[in-house]
Amino acid sequence: MSRLLITGGAGFIGSNFVHYVIDHTDDTVVVLDKLTYAGNVASLAGLPANRYTFVHGDVCDKELVDKLVAKSDAVVHFAAESHNDNSLVDPEPFIMTNLYGTFSMLEAVRKHDVRYHHISTDEVYGDLALDDPHKFEPNSPYDPSSPYSSSKAGSDMLVRAWVRSFGVPATITNCSNNYGPRQHVEKFIPRQVTNIIDGVRPKLYGDGLNVRDWIHVDDHNAAVLLVLKKGRIGETYLIGVNGELDNKTVIEKILLAMGQPADAYDHVSDRPGHDRRYAIDATKLRTELGWEPKFRDFDAGLAHTIDWYRDNEAQWRPEKAAVEAKYVKEGH
Repeated sequence: MSRLLITGGAGFIGSNFVHYVIDHTDDTVVVLDKLTYAGNVASLAGLPANRYTFVHGDVCDKELVDKLVAKSDAVVHFAAESHNDNSLVDPEPFIMTNLYGTFSMLEAVRKHDVRYHHISTDEVYGDLALDDPHKFEPNSPYDPSSPYSSSKAGSDMLVRAWVRSFGVPATITNCSNNYGPRQHVEKFIPRQVTNIIDGVRPKLYGDGLNVRDWIHVDDHNAAVLLVLKKGRIGETYLIGVNGELDNKTVIEKILLAMGQPADAYDHVSDRPGHDRRYAIDATKLRTELGWEPKFRDFDAGLAHTIDWYRDNEAQWRPEKAAVEAKYVKEGH
């Protein structure tokens, strides 16, 4: 039995990973989370007390991190500021959490020789043209375009430096856009779903032709656990399911799935630096580790997600009004 330290484990992907680990392994889990607006302990409700512990704290707190890492067999570092729009308004929290927080984690795992896995994003690679046949690969050059993606790119580089300079036993995964249960309502899919639940017309940035490579959060987390257990130290694995869809198509699929006309949405002004297309080549993950996704069909994963938001209004409702007020202020 292993003892996993999961940072950011009360956030969207992190909390789903905690549930996945509890459901699919015999490991025990310690969650470290600062509980910023995007963290919610309700996402961890129902977990067995003998296999799960929650610690309220900051990954930038080096003394606390050191104590927790010293008692761990492995660390999975999800903790990050992750919303592009917020990084354009105030970049500082992204620099502190994503860069200094990663430094804090790396120094602790270096000191205690603990296995470390780093969660990153495909946004570090910048974007692709809509008519470009290529996809991001592990050796694709970095070209981040926002304070968020730049801070994540920097954190990836720190991990690689600590592997090479100090022999830290680390791996990295860069994943495409996640969707699924427990995602904060500021994000694209849950915002549209919860707006429709509230009888509000969804909003679409610009022309809506920006393409994202969508993956259900459970498929992402299955891949993360596999890389943690079997991935080669020092390697980077990209996680994706060939789920490229433009935002216009996604919003229309949401509307149709919720019994609304496909065109029942409004266009709003595009956000600054809005990347045009992301696309992941997960060949390395599939061939080396034999990973295969469960949710190959986006429509099935979307229906599963919509059902969760309908059935769990008490979890997302408290944040909804504040999120919409912020978007109105920004003209979105």
